[in-house]
Amino acid sequence: MAKHHGGTGRITGVSAALAEAPFIERLPSGPEDGDLVAMTLGGNAEAFATLVERYDRAVYHLAYRTLHDVEEARDVAQESFFKAFRSLRTFKPGAKFSTWIFAIAYHACCDRLNRRKRYSNEELPERADASAGPEHQAIAGDDARRLRAAIDALPEKYRTVITLYHLQGKQYEEIARVLELPMGTVKTHLFRAKEQLRKLLVGAEVME
Repeated sequence: MAKHHGGTGRITGVSAALAEAPFIERLPSGPEDGDLVAMTLGGNAEAFATLVERYDRAVYHLAYRTLHDVEEARDVAQESFFKAFRSLRTFKPGAKFSTWIFAIAYHACCDRLNRRKRYSNEELPERADASAGPEHQAIAGDDARRLRAAIDALPEKYRTVITLYHLQGKQYEEIARVLELPMGTVKTHLFRAKEQLRKLLVGAEVME
């Protein structure tokens, strides 16, 4: 990881830190996703189980980065695959299953965020609780923990984009489809997310 030493402490490059972030789900070898969908529709339940195994962790990470709650993230992951199974016949041949399942998961997260707002007299804060912010977590953690803390401190719209782009390896077009946003908005969110991450990571280094 590229690090520069100076009078104010180490500065961790955002790109280098993200490149080493252990969040990207490596797909195993085996049938293509589209083939697994076709096999599932043909009555092979094991084929869908393979899809779940292939994307469960990535869907969970997306849900957790959006909701900041372990139990709700697990619930969203289960709910997303249940919805996907029930509506599998609507999946378009040639489409990417990962984009489709991420879109289902993101909409499920949005539903839960909206319910939180309805049951609260206040809007959800854009940032995480300061007591669990990046400065505090970075003191006791390594670079990976520092990066996770910095991502957690981003506003929800930036957390989601940075998770999909850098941690899940999705391209602009896929992110735009998942989030139902214009391409320009996706690029703007990503740029601002990286800028905020850089400031947060530098701030965490200076705290040490």
